[in-house]
Amino acid sequence: MKIGVIGLGYVGLPLVIQFAECGVEVLGIDVDETKVKALNDGKSYLRHVSDASLAKLVDASTITATVDMGRTGECEAILICVPTPLTADREPDLSFVLNTARELAGHLCKGMLVVLESTTYPGTTEDELRAVLEEGSGLRAGEDFHLAFSPEREDPGNPDSRLGEMPKVVGGYTPACLARAEAVYSRAVQQLVPVSSCRVAEATKLLENVYRSINIALVNELKLVYQEMGIDIWEVIEAAKTKPFGFTPFYPGPGLGGHCIPIDPFYLSWQAKKHGVPTRFIELAGEINRAMPAHVAGRCEEALSELGKSTADSRILLIGLAYKSDVDDCRESPAFPIWDLLENEGATVSYHDPFVPEIPQTREHAERAGEQSTPWDEAAFREFDLAVVLTAHSGIDYSQLVEWTGAVVDTRNATAGIPADVGSIWKA
Repeated sequence: MKIGVIGLGYVGLPLVIQFAECGVEVLGIDVDETKVKALNDGKSYLRHVSDASLAKLVDASTITATVDMGRTGECEAILICVPTPLTADREPDLSFVLNTARELAGHLCKGMLVVLESTTYPGTTEDELRAVLEEGSGLRAGEDFHLAFSPEREDPGNPDSRLGEMPKVVGGYTPACLARAEAVYSRAVQQLVPVSSCRVAEATKLLENVYRSINIALVNELKLVYQEMGIDIWEVIEAAKTKPFGFTPFYPGPGLGGHCIPIDPFYLSWQAKKHGVPTRFIELAGEINRAMPAHVAGRCEEALSELGKSTADSRILLIGLAYKSDVDDCRESPAFPIWDLLENEGATVSYHDPFVPEIPQTREHAERAGEQSTPWDEAAFREFDLAVVLTAHSGIDYSQLVEWTGAVVDTRNATAGIPADVGSIWKA
């Protein structure tokens, strides 16, 4: 078997490696020539993927990469792992999916399987994607080629999350499409979860992410309520999670980040509006979570005021640019809007992140590309008026941070247990 994976990012590359490690020949396809060259050289561009594991597979010719979409004709199955962002109006942007489909359509062969893994709203695979593939190829889904949806479940930074051991939901356009998708994925994944349609599979992924978005919004709101009552939300959560049933702990933060939770719920709410159904929970959760960066910026102003300083005259150091701990992914990170808010008030803002030594090019914050992390250095840190913990990377010495800067706003409870005489700490 030979499969193709289109899109070699945080979802696509681990998928390539998983199939290759299970003996399947894999062709990786991406428009980014830098990624393609790195992959062919056995060099990983993702921090949680080691060069050693990649190079071994490349040397064995189990993995090759190309920018040539025409080579998809070599493959029995094509897995699409391209971005599905939001537009400026917070509506679904399917351009990456549909442009990929247009290029792929001319190379479709009878019997080929096409699977979409990119998170999207119910109906995308069976309606939009199918229409583009059929129009461009002259073939019919379910008759001439197979079509399916199988959402990714990547959890970067979690050492216990292994793709091959993660149950994988699969939905097919027809029963035969589902059977073919199961046959392909069973080569690399231990447990498959077949569902009745692509729409059910698409809806499953959205439920998972909406569930997280709403529960994070809940604890973010409770954080504000309890803060006014003089109650530590983190202590409350630790006590509540001792209940052995009926409670799942979620944790507050400076806002949502990553390519899933800040985006995916709006795919569902947008589609629901087309059906005339309100999505009040989803919209409210989004409103609460999007308000968190402004809350953090406000806490920074309060902290500086208590120190007798104004934001406009201050140097502020953001600790953590990545959207979650121990990863190098800063897409949709709340650090960027917090940075903007503080800078708009006249502060001079820098950052430290051992996982993001230099800000990469992003669609949302292209103007910051190339800015570099401030080194972990006592003399450098003592020049700042305030540090703000936005990402709780495990390798950071937070006691040292408090000692060196003297004043820290902590959004992740990373400074818990540090004595008050070390420095001033504000929870946010």
